[in-house]
Amino acid sequence: MGVEMDPLLHAWSYFRRRKFQLCSDLCSQLLAKEPGNQAAWCLKIRALTEMVYVDEIDVDQEGIAEMMLDENAIAQVARPGTSLKLPGTSQGGGPSQAVRPLTQTGRPITGFVRPSTQGGRPGTMEQAIKTPRTAHTARPMTSASGRYVRLGTALFEYIFHHENDVKNAIDLAAYATQHAQFKDWWWKVQIGKCYYRLGLYREAETQFKSALKQQDMVDTILYLAKVYSRLDQPLTALNVFKQGLDRFSGEVSLLCGIARIYEEMNNISTAAEYYKDVLKQDNTHVEAIACIGSNHFYSDQPEIALRFYRRLLQMGVYNCQLFNNLGLCCFYAQQYDMILSSFERALSLAENEEETADVWYNLGHVAAGIGDTSLAFQCFKLALTNNNDHAEAYNNLAVMEMQKGRIEQARMFLQTASSLAPHMYEPHFNIAVLSDKVGDLQRSYMAAQMSEAAYPEHVDTQQLITQLRQHFARL
Repeated sequence: MGVEMDPLLHAWSYFRRRKFQLCSDLCSQLLAKEPGNQAAWCLKIRALTEMVYVDEIDVDQEGIAEMMLDENAIAQVARPGTSLKLPGTSQGGGPSQAVRPLTQTGRPITGFVRPSTQGGRPGTMEQAIKTPRTAHTARPMTSASGRYVRLGTALFEYIFHHENDVKNAIDLAAYATQHAQFKDWWWKVQIGKCYYRLGLYREAETQFKSALKQQDMVDTILYLAKVYSRLDQPLTALNVFKQGLDRFSGEVSLLCGIARIYEEMNNISTAAEYYKDVLKQDNTHVEAIACIGSNHFYSDQPEIALRFYRRLLQMGVYNCQLFNNLGLCCFYAQQYDMILSSFERALSLAENEEETADVWYNLGHVAAGIGDTSLAFQCFKLALTNNNDHAEAYNNLAVMEMQKGRIEQARMFLQTASSLAPHMYEPHFNIAVLSDKVGDLQRSYMAAQMSEAAYPEHVDTQQLITQLRQHFARL
C-alpha cells in the first residue's frame, strides 16, 4: 500500500499543473474539515483567480460604453503626429490606404489582433460592457501576479479579477497601503489599476508615478504608458517607455509597447524597426514576427512575408489566420502549388463564421486573379453567407455586377457596403463612377466627396471631382 500525498501538497500540485478547478475542489474539502487553514484559503483564492485572470496591461478594449460615457477632455484639433484619435496624422512611411486596408478607427490593419486594435467592424453593446474575465491577453503573465506573500494580496486579486468588484478592491488596497505607512509600492500599483478601471486616469497616473519612485518595475512603466495612451498622449507614453529602456535595457515588453504606439500613429516604418529590435532580444516573439510579416506583405514583398509566416508555423502557431495569410503570400509570390491546400487548412481550422467568411473572400481574390470570374462570384457569395456584414465582399460583388451590366444590383451592393463600412473609400468611389456613367452627376459628386474624405490621396477620386466641377461650372 502506497503512502498517500498530503492533501494540501496534492492541491498545490494541481495548481502547478493549471488544473485550477480540481485544486479549488480539494481546498474546499480541506476547509470543510479545518476552516481556519490559511494556506488552504490562500491556495483556493489563487486557483479561483487564475481561472479568470487577465493581464490588465494588455486588455484595453475601448467599447461603446467607454467612448460614450468618457468625461475626459481631449483636444479636438491635435497637432499632426501627437494623437491616436485622429487617423493619418503621422508622417511615417508605409503602404498607402489603396494597398493596406484601414480599420474603422482609421488605423492600418495590424499583423496581430490585440484588444485595442480589433476595430474592423462594428461591435455590439454586449462586447462593450462585458466583464474583463472574458478577455484574453497577447502577452505572457507578468510578475505583478506573482506576489502572493500574504493572504491579503491573494484576496485583492480574487476580488479584482474573479468578483470584478472594483469598489471593495480599492477599499482593501487603501487600507493595506495605510497599514504599510504608504511605503509598499505593490499596493499603490493595485490602487492605480482600480482607478484606471473606474476611468479616473489622472488619479491612476499619480499612483503609478508614486510606485515608480519607490520601486522601478517594468509592469508599473507599462501601466503608466497605458494611462497616457488612454488620455491620447502617445508622445508622453513613448517618453515613459524610452525612460524605462534606459533603466531596463533591451526589455522586450517596453520595445513592443513603443512599436504598438508607432503602429497606431500610422508610423509603420518606425514600428517595423522596433519590432525588429524585439526579435533581436526574443526571436520567438509571435507578435513581432506577425507584424513584420504583415508589413512585408503590404510592401509588395510576399516572398519575405512567407518566410516569417512559415517561421510562425515552425514555432507551433496553428490557426486559421496563419494559413489564410500563407495562402495569400503563396498566391502573390506565384507559388501556386501551396495556395489551395493552405486555404483548405484555413477553412478546416476556422472557429467562427467571420473567419470562414474571410477565407472565402480571399479565395475570391485568388479566383479573380486567375481570371475565373464565376468562381470568384461564388466565393464572394459564400463569404456573405457566412458573414452578412462583410462590406468588402459586397463591394467586390458590385464590381462584378457592373461588369455584367446589372446597374441596379451593383448600386444596391455598393450602398450596403458604404453603410456597413463608411471608413472604406472603395464603395464611395464606385458609387461615384456608377452614378457618373448613368448621368446622376449630383449623387456622383457627393459620393466622390465621401471617397476623398476617407482617402484624400486617391488620384482617381481627385480627377473625378475635378471633372465634375468643370461640368457644373459650364451649366
